[in-house]
Amino acid sequence: MLPLGALLLCGCHERPHSRASPALTEQERIEVTGDVRVFALEVAQDVTLRGPAAWAGHFSSAPEFFMASQGELQFASGAAAAQGVAELPGTLKRISLHFGDDLRVDPLTRDFAVVAASFSEVLTDTTEHDTAVSGYFTGLAERRGDQWVFRNAHWSLKPAEDAAGATASP
Repeated sequence: MLPLGALLLCGCHERPHSRASPALTEQERIEVTGDVRVFALEVAQDVTLRGPAAWAGHFSSAPEFFMASQGELQFASGAAAAQGVAELPGTLKRISLHFGDDLRVDPLTRDFAVVAASFSEVLTDTTEHDTAVSGYFTGLAERRGDQWVFRNAHWSLKPAEDAAGATASP
């Protein structure tokens, strides 16, 4: 039998649940969910209409920002994202982005919510070559002033299929 001190050190006892911020009311949850859903859909529309440079207005410029894709850190900060997005038009002419009907929003506070959705994209490079990709997106949306931005983002791509329908190895 373990002594009581060992159990306490292991953290094996029940602790009251605490939150860093107060719980949202049902009305606040509904409002944040609606606002963030609109934000995500507007991002897809804006990037599709204005091209890759449009991402600059949708990523947080704060040092806390990061974006990962396919197991690799793409941008480690808001400054790195701004620089990377500024360079995108040199390789990408257009992006057609669509989030799936399975878009989910999990409001955490009045100013933070997790966003998740399947997505499909057609990336058009500067030589007019199209590359279609699809996968799953997750991100943390943060309200900064009167607008929502992504504080972080992760893109997970489905494996590419060859012309015969077989999955190509990465």
